[in-house]
Amino acid sequence: MKIVERNERIDTLDYLRGFALLGIILVNILAMLSAQKPLPNTQDAIYQRFLFLFVEGRFYPIFSFLFGVGMYIFLTRAERKGKNAIILFLRRIIVLFIFGFIHFIFQPGEALTVYASCGLILLPFYKVKKEINLAMGILLFILFSILAMKIFMVVPLILLGLAAGQYRVFEEITHKRKRITVFTVTAFLMASLGLFFQYQHMPSAPFNPFHINRFLTIGIMIGPIVSAFYVGILILLLQSQFFRKILSPLKRYGRMSLTNYVSQTVIILLVGNAFDLFGHISYLNTFFICLVIYFVQLLFSVMWLHFCRYGPLEWIWRFATNKKKP
Repeated sequence: MKIVERNERIDTLDYLRGFALLGIILVNILAMLSAQKPLPNTQDAIYQRFLFLFVEGRFYPIFSFLFGVGMYIFLTRAERKGKNAIILFLRRIIVLFIFGFIHFIFQPGEALTVYASCGLILLPFYKVKKEINLAMGILLFILFSILAMKIFMVVPLILLGLAAGQYRVFEEITHKRKRITVFTVTAFLMASLGLFFQYQHMPSAPFNPFHINRFLTIGIMIGPIVSAFYVGILILLLQSQFFRKILSPLKRYGRMSLTNYVSQTVIILLVGNAFDLFGHISYLNTFFICLVIYFVQLLFSVMWLHFCRYGPLEWIWRFATNKKKP
């Protein structure tokens, strides 16, 4: 199979990163602005149910998985160029952790420090056989899913992403339509069963998402399966030139995923302080704020990448990693 050369980007990964970002903010904003618990039989109550059926725990697995894929691509390309891949990756992880630590001050639920820590832990697995990484990733995923240990599920998801990189899943993906279709249909059937089961345990009244109950526990367990279906559908859509063109802003959004992820927090906090929204905003109104953020960030990403090759934070990250101007 053809190996991706030099700095060639795998566009599908950028689309998926952008897609994941769109979903992550919908849940993060609730905690950041301390959204009010919905009243029964309101649009806010309906939106809350929608969020915790189709969004919560459905998008961070995509980001975690892609981190593993990106980890493999970074290491292999560095080695191919004759560089010390391990040292470069360690620098990359340290810089990411610093970004995350600063981000954590303003957003305690941030994920960059978690990814940096997991990347460091899983670095030795880069040299492990792909079959072993795949088997370990699946076993750990099943274990942590059954235990509904959300924070620990990042580890197997990154490991599965690393294995996907070893298997070169995303290279020459246009020739894998049949396999992607089978994967998507299988994920759809499993996700449908999981969502039906979760729906049976949905509270009759609006609930506090910070109080773990059976409904939310099941959501954690089935989250990555729903994520897999979302990924399959998006990849199938991207097989069409029409959808690649229509969704092209999403690719730019994903190319600047670090910048956009951090700036989401900045925008939410600025808007929250400017309009005194903390603890005074409804669930549905957080959605409208997210729509505005989508518009601003998508437009900014398209315009920025028209003139520059990297996003602002991506440029700093690359500069600090390689110790030379990109």
